Parts: sequence; C-alpha cells; structure tokens
Amino acid sequence: MAMNDIGMSLLVLLFSSMLSAHSTIASHRSQTDHFHEEVIFKSVADAKVYSYFQFTTLWNNSFETDRFDHCRLFPRSLAEIIHTFDVQELHISLTEGHWRHRYWGYPIIEASPGAEIWVWFGKNNKGKDDIDRRWKGLTSTLSGLLCTSFNFINSANSVRPKFSFRPLGVDSSAEEGSEGNDDNERVRYAVLPREIVCTENLTPWKKMLPCDSTKGLASLLNARFIHNTNYHSIGAHYRQMCLDAECTDTKIEFKQTVSLVYDLVLLGGRADEWSIRKLFGTGLFSYCPLATTSNIYVDVSDNNIELNKQPDSTHTAQIGGNHIKYAIYDVHRHASSTAGFNLVAKIRSTSSSMSPMRHSSPLLHVNRYIREYGKENGGIVVKIYNNHRKPLVVTYFENIPWFVPIYYHTLKIRRIDNGEEIKPLAKRYAPGSTRTRPYYLEVVLRVPGRSVVELSVDFDYTFLKWQEYPPDANHGFYVGSAVVSAALPYARNYRSLPASVSLLQDIFNATWPSNSFVVQMRTESFILGLPTPDFSMPYNVICLACTVVALAFGPLHNITTKRLRLASHSAKGKWKAFVVSKIAKIFGRSAPNDAASCSDSVPDSSVNTEATKL
Repeated sequence: MAMNDIGMSLLVLLFSSMLSAHSTIASHRSQTDHFHEEVIFKSVADAKVYSYFQFTTLWNNSFETDRFDHCRLFPRSLAEIIHTFDVQELHISLTEGHWRHRYWGYPIIEASPGAEIWVWFGKNNKGKDDIDRRWKGLTSTLSGLLCTSFNFINSANSVRPKFSFRPLGVDSSAEEGSEGNDDNERVRYAVLPREIVCTENLTPWKKMLPCDSTKGLASLLNARFIHNTNYHSIGAHYRQMCLDAECTDTKIEFKQTVSLVYDLVLLGGRADEWSIRKLFGTGLFSYCPLATTSNIYVDVSDNNIELNKQPDSTHTAQIGGNHIKYAIYDVHRHASSTAGFNLVAKIRSTSSSMSPMRHSSPLLHVNRYIREYGKENGGIVVKIYNNHRKPLVVTYFENIPWFVPIYYHTLKIRRIDNGEEIKPLAKRYAPGSTRTRPYYLEVVLRVPGRSVVELSVDFDYTFLKWQEYPPDANHGFYVGSAVVSAALPYARNYRSLPASVSLLQDIFNATWPSNSFVVQMRTESFILGLPTPDFSMPYNVICLACTVVALAFGPLHNITTKRLRLASHSAKGKWKAFVVSKIAKIFGRSAPNDAASCSDSVPDSSVNTEATKL
C-alpha cells in the first residue's frame, strides 16, 4: 500500500506540473506580440541604391509590471536592461559614412557618423544624480551587449538637449499631468564620432532578432557586402506607444533597422541595373516563421523601373501631396524556391550627367565645415539652405567637446546673399568645463525663403596632457555631427514614418497633419588637428641612452671581469710554424722541419717555471 501511495503521489505531482506548464504556455501564447520584417529598395542619384531593412516587434505589454520575465519575440537581454534602468525611450545607431541629403533626399531614419545614443528615462523623484547614475550604468551595459565603446560615455561628452530631442512615444510625465514636456532633465545625448562599425557590432545585433540571421530578410545581411557600401548604419529603437486614442493602455515597439547605400559602379556590371543577388551576394531562400509580415517594397514612383517579376500588389502612398508608388512582394510566397528569390530591377531611362535616377533637391539641407587661422584659433561654419519659398523654423544643436573651447559672444547668424543679420528666436548655451563637461549650444532661428543662412562661432586650440592624446595623435581629433531639426510644409524627398505608425505597410493608410514632416539632419563630422607634441623625442632619447649605456658597459665589463695571462712559447712557436708553412706553399717551397723550426724554443717546463716565478 505504501508503494501504491507513493506512485499515486508521483502521478499527481507529474500531472499538476504538466497542468502548470500548460497554463504557463497558454498564458505565454496569449500575449499579443508580433514580429514584422520589411525592406525598401529605392534608386537614388549617382547610380546608388538605397535599401532600408526594418525588423519590428510589437508587444501589448508594459514594463511597469513583472511580465517582462516571459519574452517570446522581444530580446530578453534588452528587456532586463530597460527594466533595470527605467528607460522610457531608447535610440541607438552605429554608422559608417555620411548621408548626402542634397543628392539622396531624406532617409527613413537619420543617424550620425560613429556611435550615437539618446535616451529618455522614466520620471522619479530622486533627482538629477540618479539620472546620471542610470545613464552611466545603461551605457556601460549596452557597451557589452553590442560590443561598442559606449562605456567611454560620461559627463565629459553627454548633454541634455532642450529643443532637438523630444519623446517619440508615450511620455510618462505627461500622463501624470506634470510639466514633463518642458523638462530636459530626463534626456541624455552622446555621440562617439570615432567609433568604427564592423562585424563585432553586427553579430550581437543579429542575435536580438527572433530568427537570428538564419532565416528571413536578415539572411541577406552578409557582413562582407554590408561593410563594402558607401553608407551603412545599424540601429535599435525602443519606445512605448498608445493602444487607443485615450492612451489608457500602452504597447511596446522595438525596431532594428539597417540602412545601406550601394554604388552600382563599384559593384561592377551595369550602372542601370541592380538585383538582390548583386547587392547581397545571395538570393532569398526562406522567410522567418515567426514573422507575421514579411514584405519587400520597391519604389517605382518614377515609372522607369522594369522588374523581372510581377509584384503581388501595387500601392500608392500619399504623403503631404507627394505620391509614392511601391511594388510589393510577399516573401512567404516567393522564398520557397530552392534556387532562391532574386529580384532584378532595370532602369530604362539613363542620364550621362548625373545618374540613371534624376533627383530634385530637398527643401532643406545643410553643410558644415571648419575654418582655421594657423594653429591658434579657428571657427565652425554651418550653412543652412532653404529651397522653399516661405521661411522655415530651424533648430540647430551642437555638442562640442571640452577641448574645443568656443566663444559664445562670437556667434553670428547672417544671410549670405545680402549680409542681413538674423536674430535667433531662442538660444540655449552651457559653457564647457575642462575634462568635466562639453560645450552645449542650441539655437532656434527662422531661415528666410530661398536663401542660405550662415551660422558661425569661433574657438581656440588647446594643449592637452600627453596622456590624453590617442596613439595616432597626428591623425587629429574627431568632432561629432551637429543636428538640424525642422518641420517641412510638404514632403519632397521625404520617406520617414509618422510618429503614430510602426510598420512600413501602415504608411498607405496613415494620416499626415499639416507641418508634421519633421526632419532631423546630421551634418558632417570633422577632424580637428590640435597642437601635438613631438612624440618621437622620447624614442630618440631612449635610443641615445641605450647606445651610451651599451658603449660604456662593454669596456667596463671587460676591465672588471677579464684576467690577463701570459701565453707560452710553445704556443707562439706553433703559430709561427703555421704561418711559415702557408707562405712556403704559396711560393712553391717545402716548409722547414717542424722540429728544426722549434729547436730554439724554450721547453714547456722552463716556461711554466718562469710563469710560476712571476
């Protein structure tokens, strides 16, 4: 009976565990989380092709509770980081190259050259010191997660922008009825312009995808072809969005993006033809089984692109009076072939002056450079081009390192064509502190229609401590990009999504309010040649000192360690006989007898005796 009772109890435990596991799985599956993978191809000027990958995870969940413990599609490693540091909104980008707005239009997501990160933290009552502590912990943790140099971010290169970076999702402070929208204590921004983007960053980025890089559109992201482009940028963006109009409940949006610009001339072949296999080195053999949506979009707005395969559907998006036509392919239908899905696009019209694709200049673009006066002082110059007939309100933001001291009183804003001085609408400036705080400058100004406005500020060159110079000090010091933000009246060359939209497919039914086409352009980052000491002098001193020591050490070592001894006559006699024999052989004579030649030598015993006496 005891054995039967034990068996029954084991069966009951097993059955209860199975029921609990089943209930856990059922509750886990009941979570409404979905994954979508999409890619857009667009031909741009100068025989370039712009491809934008977007992997979106939508989850009707909130990290205010402990439900983040069960992550099905959302990366668990990132969920723990966001929950630990109370992150409300997170934007990360790793970029190599500079986006040319004048020729390529506006990208879907902007990114600064190097590593860029900006974060909105959740509101609490612990003050600024707690935000700084969380900011330092977040950047250090993300550095290990993405194999980046975010651990070098500290108070010396971080700022709190006032106007340029606003929350793109739900603002928790706004929900509480506070004045959180006007508070910039919870935002942090930093950029590392010298960061090199390579496969060490791409590999951990792929691991956050539900299907990794083995299936779906992510299988096209081959490191060999990605890093061989004119421009490539990978990003990760997290925010919370409203589920309804009243925003009574929220959902989580996590986007992983890849932006690539290929040069068809460098890839070889024809400059008026591109294909998936030519761009990525392989076809598309599978789709991600966890993806609800898996679509390919090709921009055919100019009606001069001929595709080798008939699209599944064609839709037109109306964005602020601008009509954009897309050919759509469902990967679930085309990726089942054993040969792989390969889409070929041929551009019928050609132009020898520019490229196969004609372009029109965007309404607003910017150019930035430095001017030098020897090695004592210089200046930063920014030119803002407004091609619209009406004035545009522009926000200019600079995060200048502490070793580039700028002079606020030298700030000048003028119109180039007539020299008219423009008064800014708002200014915000925070002076830097050596090795503690960067220089922060933010200016809001109105740029007149069809004009070019120049903004300039002077700075000085500084001397650093010799430990603060990088190994290649003569290469120069990188200064990150400036950020120029504006709201355009209509969408010329505009491809971004509205703030209320998550997926690319939602752009066809999206509503665009007036003046809602917000652009945020990054300028060029430049290299500044600071006064650099002659680091070859220590090398010369070391070589000279080593030479002196070597020359002095040799004779001293010989004098103190070697002993003088007299050589025996017998040894001298043998050496004399050897030399005489060699000379005799040269002249063809026989050498004298060794005994005779040595007959006059002193016996060894007498030599030893004399040596002993000495």
